[in-house]
Order: sequence, then C-alpha cells, then structure tokens
Amino acid sequence: MSKKIDELEKQLIPEKEFPVFWPGDDVAVHVRIKEGEKERVQVFNGMCIGKQGSGRRETFTVRKVSYGEGVERTFMLYSPSLVKIEIMKSRKNNRMAPRAKMYYTREKN
Repeated sequence: MSKKIDELEKQLIPEKEFPVFWPGDDVAVHVRIKEGEKERVQVFNGMCIGKQGSGRRETFTVRKVSYGEGVERTFMLYSPSLVKIEIMKSRKNNRMAPRAKMYYTREKN
C-alpha cells in the first residue's frame, strides 16, 4: 500500500530543487507568509538540528536564539510555502561531531 501512496504523492507534490544540507549546518529558510490579502517572504535563520522522514514527507527542524530565548521551527521540505533554503555555514566548517540529530544544542544556550 505504501507504493500506491508514494506514487500518488509524486503526482500531487512537485519535486523541488533544494541544496543538500545536514544537521549542524546554519541555514536561512525563506518562507511565504500570507496575512490577509498581503503576501510576504520571511527568513528564518538558524542551525538545522534534525531531519526526519524521507521522500515527499521529509521534515527538518531549525533552531535559533532570539532575545536570549531558544526558538525551534519544523518545516516540511516540499511545502508550497517554502520558497528557498540557503546554506549559510556548512557542517564541514563546524567543530561539532557529525550527528544525525543535534538536540544536545538545546541545553548549550
């Protein structure tokens, strides 16, 4: 049954081109926000702390510190409101150990 769901998702959700990024990378996520009849693009800058799922259901979580308070936001990779993703700093430049999830950074601020 999952094959049928995967085929249906491929038809309904178009493939988007995004750069390859990993947990630990600093990213800027451009999100389309609709307020009433107006529409604008808002940028959420932070560190990717985890990726979940696969295929069209893939999500990723970005964490930033705003006014001394940690803020996390989870995005669907193939969401129509997602405009683009920019990699600000790659994990290769970080001295942190490469991990699948970077949840331990929650306690560091």
